[in-house]
Amino acid sequence: MNASENQWKVLPDEFLEVQLLARRTFGLDIKAGKEALVTARLNRRMRAIGVNEVRQYLRFVRGDATGRELLHLVDALTTNFTSFRREAAHFELLKTTIVDELRCTSEIRIWSAGCSSGEEPYSVLFELIEELGVDSASRVKILASDICGKVLEQARRAVYPLEKLKEMPVGWRRFLERGSGEWAGHFRVSKVWRNLVDFQRINLMEPLGQSARFNVIFCRNVMIYFDRATQEDLVRRLAECLMPGGWLLIGHSEGLSGLNSGLNYIQPATYRSPGGNTGR
Repeated sequence: MNASENQWKVLPDEFLEVQLLARRTFGLDIKAGKEALVTARLNRRMRAIGVNEVRQYLRFVRGDATGRELLHLVDALTTNFTSFRREAAHFELLKTTIVDELRCTSEIRIWSAGCSSGEEPYSVLFELIEELGVDSASRVKILASDICGKVLEQARRAVYPLEKLKEMPVGWRRFLERGSGEWAGHFRVSKVWRNLVDFQRINLMEPLGQSARFNVIFCRNVMIYFDRATQEDLVRRLAECLMPGGWLLIGHSEGLSGLNSGLNYIQPATYRSPGGNTGR
């Protein structure tokens, strides 16, 4: 790298441009004090494409008519961390209270919004199949979305290191294939189950455009990136995507207190749309 460390540093006006671009396009609220993080994240992307100055990189983003570099920018600025059965209380709720309501439902529709590398939607699927039986698979429709194209490709491949087996109930191993050869040390979700999850790139700041409503929406650890006004707007639009009595599950570090959501509080990180029981 020929440029000095100082040349790669995000300057105040450049940081402001990144803040405004991220908020306007993706709803990301990058607060003051995050300059070092933004510098580190942009440096990795700049090295990958051979750009030597932040200002030059931002011109490149603005000039990319395809919008692809804008997506690379949001990939660089966000953190994609997840695990199987993350925040397990929601999965306990799913396999008891929620599943009981869905047993007689002809079609079960669930949306994993901000699905990252796929562990969440696959966990939802496996929990449902375990509780409702394999014959219920045709009734289960799972939409999984993220803004990051890179993690969506990982989710579609559904290949994970063997260490992640520790996050799963033993009974879930029937949904998996163990890797060999170059894939030794990994497992993959079997194709029959991968095919039950529809992965789509969705920017939650854009019109959601969902024609059918959902029994359950998981939108967990997504709103931590947004300011309160953006959170309120998103929750209102997610609520419109729920069936009467549908469930919205958010991250346990998040909350809707003070937001005009139109949803009923059930317990921490758990809300319901007014109306009858889900799917009935």
